[in-house]
Amino acid sequence: MTATEYAIDVAGVTKRFGGKTVVNAIDLQVRRGEIFGFLGPNGSGKTTFIRMLCGLLTPDAGAGTCLGYDVLTQQRDIKSHVGYMTQRFSYYEDLSIRENLDFIARLYAVPDRRAAVDRSLERLGLQNRSRQLAGQLSGGWKQRLALAACLLHSPQLLLLDEPTAGVDPKARREFWDEIHRLAAEGLTVLITTHYMDEAERCHRLAYLAYGHLLARGTVAEVVATAGLTTWTVTGPGLAALADALRGQAGVEQVVAFGNTLHVSGRDAAKLAAAIAAVRDPAHEWTLVRSGLEDVFISLMDGAEDNFK
Repeated sequence: MTATEYAIDVAGVTKRFGGKTVVNAIDLQVRRGEIFGFLGPNGSGKTTFIRMLCGLLTPDAGAGTCLGYDVLTQQRDIKSHVGYMTQRFSYYEDLSIRENLDFIARLYAVPDRRAAVDRSLERLGLQNRSRQLAGQLSGGWKQRLALAACLLHSPQLLLLDEPTAGVDPKARREFWDEIHRLAAEGLTVLITTHYMDEAERCHRLAYLAYGHLLARGTVAEVVATAGLTTWTVTGPGLAALADALRGQAGVEQVVAFGNTLHVSGRDAAKLAAAIAAVRDPAHEWTLVRSGLEDVFISLMDGAEDNFK
């Protein structure tokens, strides 16, 4: 394997199922030691793309490398150096935490298996629960077990597919603290998520919708490239105000955030004109920086569903 700057370096990666193209000619580069966020709506092709990267699926077109190994011809080599955490908990619920980890260590033929399991238990704070059955764990503890299992064979790349779905905020924060510690030690992480606060903790992002890569870069770059203008408005009768704004020229989205509306559009002049038509002393309008959620909703609204 030839060491390169990139843990993932692929171009034109495509996957079709039947007559549907679910991943369409994606180019992606992820630097070593980087936390890269992969975002998009359900059914956008994120999981399919991840499975091609880790050697579980073969692309129908395109080429590139994962950890220096060819994604078309060296899939076995890729699998042995990647930790893949799936969306669903996939460990034996009638085995204890330790027994699950010992089983995974056997599958990977991890040297000095007992010591490796002990290290993994300690790293994820699982020592005191090591004898507890996996089926008795809460979502947060199942998440820790899954991450511990991914790390047993000392992978160079972690592929995490919506790892914090259904996990409480405290467990999510602790999980992300651990991901940042791992990245600081040189591990590369590609993670899919629907949570905007998690996306903002990534070094760089890519947004996929219906198989197409629509945006990539740092949070600031993605927001700036979208060219979206956003106003917030507070005051009485926001539901009626939202109805009056929707469908007006220049207004692409009107979204409620608690006691505030976010009103966004790509044509700043038309948006300002639409707002001026409904503006009154009872409401306070403020021009704000568009957030990731504003940008991603705009991107999704403009994308064409490939299953229609």
